[in-house]
Amino acid sequence: MKIHEYQAKELFKAAGIPVPREQVASSPREAVAVAEELGLPVVVKAQVLVGGRGKAGGVKKVDRLEDVESVAGRILGMSIKGLPVGHVLVSECADIEKEFYLGIIVDRANRCPVLMASAAGGVEIEQVARETPEKILKVAIDPGSGLLSFQARNAGMALLDDAGQARAFAAIAHKLYRVFVERDCSLIEINPLVRLGNGTLLALDAKVNFDDNCAFRHPGNEEMRDMSSEEPKEVEAKKAGLSYIKLEGSVGCVVNGAGLAMATMDLIKRYGGEPANFLDVGGSSSPEKMKTAMRIILSDPNVKVVLVNIFGGITRCDDIANGLLQAKKEADITVPIVARLTGTNADKARALLENSEVTPAATMAEAVKKAVELAGGVK
Repeated sequence: MKIHEYQAKELFKAAGIPVPREQVASSPREAVAVAEELGLPVVVKAQVLVGGRGKAGGVKKVDRLEDVESVAGRILGMSIKGLPVGHVLVSECADIEKEFYLGIIVDRANRCPVLMASAAGGVEIEQVARETPEKILKVAIDPGSGLLSFQARNAGMALLDDAGQARAFAAIAHKLYRVFVERDCSLIEINPLVRLGNGTLLALDAKVNFDDNCAFRHPGNEEMRDMSSEEPKEVEAKKAGLSYIKLEGSVGCVVNGAGLAMATMDLIKRYGGEPANFLDVGGSSSPEKMKTAMRIILSDPNVKVVLVNIFGGITRCDDIANGLLQAKKEADITVPIVARLTGTNADKARALLENSEVTPAATMAEAVKKAVELAGGVK
């Protein structure tokens, strides 16, 4: 789950991380009122859950009060990478001397959090990693002992080369790590973390992603969710108890179990195709659930074939088959469907589908090959 910059900065502020004076506004008039309170000049920033706001014209410095309303109005009317801008953050201008990057992610390979810092702040960290990876300092954090003081200070000295500023950097890093752990984040970053002309440090931007698997521990997080900035089909799937992520390929996937879903997508790519989605129908799939899954997948115009790959344990294969038949009966499904159903009630499922237009497959490899072939091969 992603949250907006202004929401992330509220968490930072509560943790004692220094942030600029700023307020969020949902209308041009509100933006003017905030600018009057803060004093000119101000920066008006689009609040949208994608990167590249500045390049899209969603971040503007405004020097005159009479221009704030028009600038805020233009930004609020924008759509950035397909997402509408519903709020702007009006922030005081900072006397920036130098920009840095500071973030914490989960390193799954080493099974620990990693603090990342770079003197190349203000640039997407993926770009830095791709073009100049030597500019990124990485510090592995033992989950048992947490971020140690010498680790944070050494990172600060490597970037700032000043003992006093390194201590200030370390203090911010410790607070950032505390938020990361206490809020069960999958990613947290400040980009840029800036050094001002007077030598102090300030979190000029903020990004926080929560781990959805820990949502039960943080019921208040749901109040921060912005449904308008999320993929509509993913929202619909979540309400139906499905795990769905839209991708860019042509083979629509209906699978039970996240591991099997990942293996299915890997096999699609191995045989020259591209998956159109990740969709896990879960451990117990009623026909109604299957109908919803089919409707969501087929709403993607890129889907040329649907691959149903079910290993029935708790999931009953005949429920899946009934859901498929009902979906075909109720909707005008023109794309081919390939189904591999094995496990609980697989014989009943095969009997139900015997005279249908669904193409059966005995093995996972056979099903994937058929689906990729029907989709026309490589995307």
